[in-house]
Amino acid sequence: MATSAIRDPLPDILIALPVVILACKAGAQLVRRVGQPPVVGEMLVGILLGPSLLGWVWPDAAAWLFPASVLPYLGVLGNLGLLAFMFLVGLELDLGSLRGHSKTAVAVSQASIAVPLLLGSLLALGMYGSFAPDGVERLQFVMFIAVSMSITAFPVLARILTDRGLYRTRVGALAMACAAVDDVTAWCLLAVVVALAQSSSPFEAVTTAVAAIAFTLAMYYVVRPVLARWAARAERAYTESVVLIVLFSGLCLSALATDEIGVHALFGAFLFGVVTPRGSRVIERQAARLRAFTVPVLLPLFFVTTGLKTDMSLLASDPRQWLWAAAVLAVAVLAKWGGAASSARVAGQNWRDALSIGALMNCRGLTELVVLNIGLSLGVIGPDLFTILVLMALLTTAVTSPALSLIRRGAPEEELPEPAADVPATDATDADGGVDATGAANPVDVSGPTELVDASGGSARRPAAIR
Repeated sequence: MATSAIRDPLPDILIALPVVILACKAGAQLVRRVGQPPVVGEMLVGILLGPSLLGWVWPDAAAWLFPASVLPYLGVLGNLGLLAFMFLVGLELDLGSLRGHSKTAVAVSQASIAVPLLLGSLLALGMYGSFAPDGVERLQFVMFIAVSMSITAFPVLARILTDRGLYRTRVGALAMACAAVDDVTAWCLLAVVVALAQSSSPFEAVTTAVAAIAFTLAMYYVVRPVLARWAARAERAYTESVVLIVLFSGLCLSALATDEIGVHALFGAFLFGVVTPRGSRVIERQAARLRAFTVPVLLPLFFVTTGLKTDMSLLASDPRQWLWAAAVLAVAVLAKWGGAASSARVAGQNWRDALSIGALMNCRGLTELVVLNIGLSLGVIGPDLFTILVLMALLTTAVTSPALSLIRRGAPEEELPEPAADVPATDATDADGGVDATGAANPVDVSGPTELVDASGGSARRPAAIR
């Protein structure tokens, strides 16, 4: 019996890949000219290549560029880039930045989580009847919307502070400390939501939570010391390619473990980054190599696969959808910005610094897209609410830089003391070492960690500002 030949998807992939990568690069460069972080341009390009624009004005071109046979491959490659990105975020998330700021950082970060959780829950209760997919329980839906309102994009925040020369100021150090605590708390809450969504009974949800806690403890108390001993001799005992292979294999296996547990693969990659030793030059160099490929080449595929799921026509067909979108945006900004700024003011910051911290904590960026894709893949939200939340993530990210310019206009910026020792720096470099992954001139090399002295005289490792 004759069978029809299956079309080889490779030629279509070889067309889609450079188009996506170059378009995202161009978008990143364009928005940088108007003072926006590159992630805003990449998010916009992803949306414009989807049904919101290209699929609407030229559907034949969209079908030719992204045929159905190609989409699974783009998704897999984009998710690999996302796993590597989450590993890098975990690696750069150094809670040493809390030195000298711990009480204020914890107070501000927890307020910037608690207020969005509360207001987001109230909003979600009103949205449940209109937006919850069939079969989704009220608790799952409400918790997911609440968590999505409480996200801060730690890497984007770091990038904005670096670009604006605020990284080594008191307000910059405090904002980074707040974002670090916020990031950890938000990911823990999201893990709870995922466990609930993937569990068929309360007992299964508890079992998943216990397994996740056990895995986290094992990573911290078993894997972390082993990695520390291995890193101490890796410089002299192994070639750099072996170190890169170990890091990539480790993040994949850790991601597999959390996926099997039931709390999503991204948590495993993030956790592996958290327990990977910092300060090792060979690990820093291999992390920079991993970043130099995955961030500009693989991660844009995630933006486009997100854009292909974002359809603005779902809002245009019903004016009430735009009212809900406005409500989501208002609650997101009021809760996150207002909660962070108010708590910072109560903690003793002046109004200018408090509002600056609030604006930075309101930045959601790529981290929000990761959360939203998890919710969509789990079926907790549908395409219409997904589109509304993507739009909210884009707008709250885009408003951060202009708001910061307005708030800090004319304010003198006092830099923190220089480090006592001359420690080589690290940043996100492309393969040629000349520019970072987003196209900016690279002010530092990739030879090792940068130390940032905080107000108390301690030091906090400077992240490489991935996005």
